[in-house]
Amino acid sequence: MIKTYAEAREYILGIPKFTKKNEPEFTKAFLEDLGDISKQIPVIHVAGTNGKGSVCALLRGVFKEAGLAVGMFISPHLVTVNERFEYDGEMISDDEFLECFLLIYNKVKEDKYIELEYHPSYFEFLFFMSVAWFMKKRPDVIIYETGLGGRLDATNSLSSPKLSIITEIGFDHMEYLGDTIEKIAGEKAGIIKNNVPVVFVDKELSGEVIKSVAKEKNAPFIAVNKKNIKNLSRTAKRIDFSLKSTYYDNTNLCVNSVALYQAENAALSFYALENLAERGIFDISLGNIKSGFSKMNWPGRMEEILKGVFIDGAHNEDGISAFLESVSQDGAGKRCLLYSAVDDKRIEEITGLITGSKLFDTVILTKMEGYRATSLERLGECFKDFEGKVLSYNSVEEGFTELLHNRDSFDMCYAVGSLYLVGEIKKVQNND
Repeated sequence: MIKTYAEAREYILGIPKFTKKNEPEFTKAFLEDLGDISKQIPVIHVAGTNGKGSVCALLRGVFKEAGLAVGMFISPHLVTVNERFEYDGEMISDDEFLECFLLIYNKVKEDKYIELEYHPSYFEFLFFMSVAWFMKKRPDVIIYETGLGGRLDATNSLSSPKLSIITEIGFDHMEYLGDTIEKIAGEKAGIIKNNVPVVFVDKELSGEVIKSVAKEKNAPFIAVNKKNIKNLSRTAKRIDFSLKSTYYDNTNLCVNSVALYQAENAALSFYALENLAERGIFDISLGNIKSGFSKMNWPGRMEEILKGVFIDGAHNEDGISAFLESVSQDGAGKRCLLYSAVDDKRIEEITGLITGSKLFDTVILTKMEGYRATSLERLGECFKDFEGKVLSYNSVEEGFTELLHNRDSFDMCYAVGSLYLVGEIKKVQNND
């Protein structure tokens, strides 16, 4: 019998060894049995390739400014699995984690699920735990971020969200979602529900797919693109820009981030919040939005962890391109980059963007933990034509130590390539 938080966490980590992805109807049936939280509490459902977490953080900040108690379920976590569950800015405690785990664990052991040979996957189990926790905490609004895709995602078993949001779509998880932008967009658009509004980033190829699905489901849609963003500028600590809204020709906003790509995420969040307010679902003022955006905090997204040292979880071509755009405007003379990646990404294409940018004088390559980590040999081959200095280290701790050891030689230092890299850096920091 599982009795401790550590035992519960180990059980969940071991789930992939004995179960597989389940058919959506089984996930929905289990949720209905447990209780579909979206029928009881307003839910905002967020999918996409890049920017999901940032949009969740922006929404959370505004809801908080509006006086709402906010629940949030995100993926992945950086250091501890508890990070995935949040209520009013605080992650779930170890005791509450164990309590919710046992509720789901005991339910899975019921005769009907044993007869069906049904066991939740790793992500499903955590999702069901979040439902149990939010049932107890009763927030005013819950933000649910998809895990990998959309159509087949466990969170898509939620039947009645108040709004769907789809962030920028790019190449990622292609072995599961498809090998073209259109196929990936189709999977992400699977979260769109009948008659439920959707706000999305309108890019070439993906935008047309999302519009088509929205029309099929009679879902009102709001398309957002860079044309909506005006007067974008960056300071040492934030970005400033303006948006045209329903009520104001130009609304001046700022986001507590130096990442230029956060303007697009903020625009998406702005129009989503405006839609919710217009429909009378929440009482949200322009002041709430401005204040929430200005206080936005989202770890691992162009986060300054030490003076002149930034970490960013960009891990695909669109994410890296956005990262490089921000780096290009930092005003630095010399830069150093710590880089690593997981093996199933388009690493050659991604590193080609980095080397082609000519923004870095030194690159430090490192190997992350876990079976998915890319070897130093492959990373080295990708940077064989890099014009600056290339250093290699067998662990993130060694690579990060080297980055800090030499940072006085550089105006800016960055670490990028994976959220797992961000998580390992944070672990190193926590242990110091």
